Amino acid sequence: MIDLSVIILTHNESKHIARCIKSLLQVTDKIFIVDSFSTDDTVAIAESLGAAVIQNPWVSYAFQFNFGIENNPFKTTWLMRMDADEYITSDLAAELSNSLQGIAGDVSGLYVKRRVIFMDKWIRRGGYYPIWLLRLWRRGLGTCEELWMDEHIKLSSGTTAQLQHDIVDHNLNNLTWWTQKHNNYAIREVIDLLNIKYNFDSKETVEPSFWGSQEQRTRFLKIKYASMPLFTRPFIYFFYRYFLKGGFLDGKKGLIWHFLQGFWYRFLVDAKIYEVYFKVGTSKESIISHFRTEYGKDLKSPNQSVRV
Repeated sequence: MIDLSVIILTHNESKHIARCIKSLLQVTDKIFIVDSFSTDDTVAIAESLGAAVIQNPWVSYAFQFNFGIENNPFKTTWLMRMDADEYITSDLAAELSNSLQGIAGDVSGLYVKRRVIFMDKWIRRGGYYPIWLLRLWRRGLGTCEELWMDEHIKLSSGTTAQLQHDIVDHNLNNLTWWTQKHNNYAIREVIDLLNIKYNFDSKETVEPSFWGSQEQRTRFLKIKYASMPLFTRPFIYFFYRYFLKGGFLDGKKGLIWHFLQGFWYRFLVDAKIYEVYFKVGTSKESIISHFRTEYGKDLKSPNQSVRV
């Protein structure tokens, strides 16, 4: 076993958690799960496989994950972030076993490639592979940035390096679940895009840079995307992804994925932004008040909910 502990957030992940944990047991038995009071067998399954489990009420992803970092019972040199519906490949397990101990001392974070599987098909095109994610970092040097959407691990010091093999994102739920999940994501995406324009809070995030790391480039492009006209930008993005980046080569399942994730979801976000402007106008304070009363969300703090 290597000097690594893994943090996983869960809520009703009985379909996925055993697969995730079993893949990680190739390299470590130090698996820490922060569960937001699942009502299925998630906790029982995780504990039966040797994971340490603690339950904590859900506030936001960043709040929950940083809670996990602070309360991780394993004092390992390295920490890793995993989602319950992900697993590591045997190649990545071998790479971690063979190379983690020898990583240079000035390297405080490691990037891995994420492979997305949708309807049992690997989505290779449309800019979806490889997606590099910072998933491993040295203890004490990484926290989850406090955003409403697309939270990344932010390092306080050191350099980064890349591993050669993949984690796999393969959710086993049906398409109805997927669309409901993205409908819920959409309101967080709305807040994130409006925050770029209105600056509701002053949370520290990764530095936007087109020539920087994957998350720096993602943040840079999101800021540019936020400046484009409503309802125009989903068409432009889908055209770029499906035609210019070759998403059409992913076949029928790829069409479903790229259309839903690359167009429908983003059009829904714009429709929700339009609805906000329609109901309360474009005043910053009116928008803050609207989200407080309509959704119980305090836009000045991504890690707080309010009573309505």
